[in-house]
Amino acid sequence: MRTSLLIAALVTSSLWSQVANAQDVLSEYSRANRQRPESNQEVAIEIRIGRYVPSVDSEFEDRPGPGPYEYMFGNDNRYSVGFEIDYQALRIPNFGSLGPGVSGGYTKSSATAFNTDTGDTERGSEKTALIIWPTYVVGVLRVDVLARQTPVPFVPYAKLGLGMAFWSVSGSGHSATYEGQKGSGLSYGPQFALGAMFLLDSIDQGSANEIDANIGVNNSYIFAEWYVSNLNGFGSGDQMNVGTNTWVLGLALEI
Repeated sequence: MRTSLLIAALVTSSLWSQVANAQDVLSEYSRANRQRPESNQEVAIEIRIGRYVPSVDSEFEDRPGPGPYEYMFGNDNRYSVGFEIDYQALRIPNFGSLGPGVSGGYTKSSATAFNTDTGDTERGSEKTALIIWPTYVVGVLRVDVLARQTPVPFVPYAKLGLGMAFWSVSGSGHSATYEGQKGSGLSYGPQFALGAMFLLDSIDQGSANEIDANIGVNNSYIFAEWYVSNLNGFGSGDQMNVGTNTWVLGLALEI
C-alpha cells in the first residue's frame, strides 16, 4: 500500500510539474508577444482566389435535364479573384476584433454558343460568356486571442452580411438572353462565411517585427474560407441567382 501511495504521489507531482512548465511557457510567450513593439492595427486586407460556379440552375432543379447554365457552359469548375478590406473597429479584450468589411471580385464563364439554325443542338462559331462582379458588405468577427497570447498560430473567424453581384451575358441574339430575359442585371441576397487563418509571423517572428517596423504590417496570414452567397433577391423570384456555395484561399495582411 505504501509503495502504491508513493508511486501515485510521484506521478501526481510529475504531472503538476509539467502543467506548471506549460503555464510558464504560455505566460512567457504572452509577455513576449505583448512587449513586442507594434504599429497601430486598424485594417485587414485580403487577396482572394477560389472556385466560383454560380447557382443559376438552382431554380430549375425540378425540371428534367441540365439547367440553362450547365447546358450552355457545362459543369467544369470556374474560378474568381477578388479582394476584401475589413475595418477592425472594435477590439474585444482577450477575444478578438469586430468590424465591417467590403469586398469586390470578378469571375467569367465562357463557351461557344449554340447555333439557333440547328435548333440549339450544335455549337456554332459565336462565343458567349457570363461575367459576374460579386461584391458584399459584411460584419467580420475574428477570434485572434490564441494567436496573440499563446503559441497557437490560428485565427478562426465568421462573416455575415449582404452580397450583391452585377452580371452580364456577352454575345448577341439567343446567346445573350434566356427565355426572353435581358442579358444583364443586379442580384442580391444574404451572405455568410466561416474560415481560419494561419499566422505566418509564427514562422519567423524576427522578420515579422522588422516588416512591422519598416512598413507597418502588423501580421500576415494565409487563410481558407467556406462561404455561401444566396443572391436571389431574398427569394423574390425576379433575380437570377448568380451567388455560389464554395471555398476560397488567400493572403491577409493586418495594418
